[in-house]
Amino acid sequence: MKAKKEFYSTSDVLQIFRQLCAGLQHMHSFDPPYAHNDVKPGNVLVTYRKGQSPLATLMDFGSARPARKQIRTRSEALQLQEWASEHCSAPYRAPELWDCPSHADIDERTDIWSLGCTLFAIMYGESPFEYALGESGGSLQLAILNAQVKWPGGPNPPYPDALHQFVTWMLQPQAAVRPRIDDIIIHVDKLITKFSN
Repeated sequence: MKAKKEFYSTSDVLQIFRQLCAGLQHMHSFDPPYAHNDVKPGNVLVTYRKGQSPLATLMDFGSARPARKQIRTRSEALQLQEWASEHCSAPYRAPELWDCPSHADIDERTDIWSLGCTLFAIMYGESPFEYALGESGGSLQLAILNAQVKWPGGPNPPYPDALHQFVTWMLQPQAAVRPRIDDIIIHVDKLITKFSN
């Protein structure tokens, strides 16, 4: 018999996520900006105190490094992909770190992709691409490169569509159109106001 899944409330999902955003905003505001490079649920410590919202802390900065990198040759692109395969967890790794063009400007928005995957995982218990593959099999890399997100049946009542749209906004396969952390924080604050109990 399968155990019943426990789901966070919409309000708790947003509170946990907002705290992760604050940690990333701090890193992304350095000069030069730093990327965490391994944002995932396993690197989030959630503490509960009776009668209070969960407290979330981003941890494990072993993969952090300056975020902005100019790639100008095939060799540099392959070096970046190799580094990413060793330091960035596959289900949360941005498309540009799987298949880096020979001419690309990589920046801190690789973390925004991971943040979108992590928000999905806070909601449903695994990354969107692990979930998609669990149903169909296939290649994790292809699912990520194509940004194929399938939404599981969730809690009852389900998460609001605004939360799904928020995840989709962060999971833009083209890094250049992906939002930055300041935009994410403005949006999550609006969602917190809208969905606070």
